[in-house]
Amino acid sequence: MARVVVVFESRYGNTKRVAESIIDGINGVGGVEVSLKELKEVDFKGIPSYDAILIGSPNHFGGPTRDIRGFIDKLSELTLEGKKFAVFDTYMGKDFEKAVKKMEKRISEKALGLKRLASGLSIKVQGMKGPIVEGELSKCKEFGKKIAIQLKEG
Repeated sequence: MARVVVVFESRYGNTKRVAESIIDGINGVGGVEVSLKELKEVDFKGIPSYDAILIGSPNHFGGPTRDIRGFIDKLSELTLEGKKFAVFDTYMGKDFEKAVKKMEKRISEKALGLKRLASGLSIKVQGMKGPIVEGELSKCKEFGKKIAIQLKEG
């Protein structure tokens, strides 16, 4: 059974809700074991025991948070050959996919063994504290389903 860890940082709970909805989508497919970890709870040395890592961040000044950037940079210390990743962000205004693109680029530079599972997911919130725009959470479940299916197919 494939194992996935979803690592996120969330200031107001919106990115956490996105992570939970992605997990709902993964669980809907079945056959994939998934763990949800807030960044500060992550057992960093345990990351290689997972087949895939999903990383989520609010868009913070046009990119991921400082701590998420640091986490991605630290991935270079681990042996992640053959492992997979996907990223997601929450944004407002015109910042669609800004943090996602920067996370994908940073992972490709820092964690050389990781292969991208899916294009990043960018979810719109209505203001700094949210809420998530209506209809966006269904995209999260679809994203989760897509990831689970790809992991099961190998």
